[in-house]
Amino acid sequence: MREIIMQTNRLCKSYKKFTALDNVDMTVYRGDIYGLIGRNGAGKTTVMKIMTGLTEKSGGDFEIFSKKGAEAQNEKRRIGCLIENPAFFGNLTAYENLKYYAIQKGISDKSQIDEALSLVSLSDVKNKKFRKFSLGMKQRLGIAFAMLDNPDLIILDEPINGLDPIGISELRDTFKKLNRERDITFIISSHILSELYLTANRFLIIDKGRVLKEITKEELDLECMRCIAVKTSNVKNAAAVIEKELGICDYKVIDSSELRVYQQDLDPEMLNKTLFENGVGVSSVYETGISLEDYFKSLIGEVRS
Repeated sequence: MREIIMQTNRLCKSYKKFTALDNVDMTVYRGDIYGLIGRNGAGKTTVMKIMTGLTEKSGGDFEIFSKKGAEAQNEKRRIGCLIENPAFFGNLTAYENLKYYAIQKGISDKSQIDEALSLVSLSDVKNKKFRKFSLGMKQRLGIAFAMLDNPDLIILDEPINGLDPIGISELRDTFKKLNRERDITFIISSHILSELYLTANRFLIIDKGRVLKEITKEELDLECMRCIAVKTSNVKNAAAVIEKELGICDYKVIDSSELRVYQQDLDPEMLNKTLFENGVGVSSVYETGISLEDYFKSLIGEVRS
């Protein structure tokens, strides 16, 4: 069993008559790079603020490192976060800025500053003033700030906002490096599924405070991959015919009325004919497979309709 780092159970947050979170269930395992996906105002930041103690929940429960309530508060030192950017001083260097915050955090070992800068590849510019940093360098310094306490979990809210493609790529490499070399678990929010797809291994898609889907990268690939969908009242028999008559094992049963076949050179008409000839009633056979953006839009559309 994988170790659960953070978990919510029907988590709710309301501001007077406005519901920011509506019964949110999510599970983050050790070693995950967990992507929170949703439009602006979907509830991503609210989840993160509750996890880090920046706001209180209105209902439900959450656990951090298997601890609840007051005990969970004692685990906050194991979390590094960048939700509301720290106020770095323009006339101070990168090192001096982190030294200031290390003092605020009660960190006496100054070697942790150099280590944090090294982990985000800023050692060579540690004596450069913050005001001369590029946006990407500023974002990485923010991550170094989150790293000061040597956390087991880092929570980042929209860290790629405003970055150019090179800056996004550099930040993506930083996350993967820290995840791989330091076994740090990440929760990262974004409204751009295609960008976070290149980094995360699991995703929570949220809209208007409600969870639309929690899905692994592998499952997301299957959802979006080009395939032939078969709608039938007898999925079990359809699967048997596909295996026996066509020799195909690359398929997935979606639910009691649909399965999807992923063999790329398969002719839908031939598949339909084979099923019919073997007594399997089929209501529809069609090709499907969509882009990440269209998949996200389709989920939003299902909720709206």
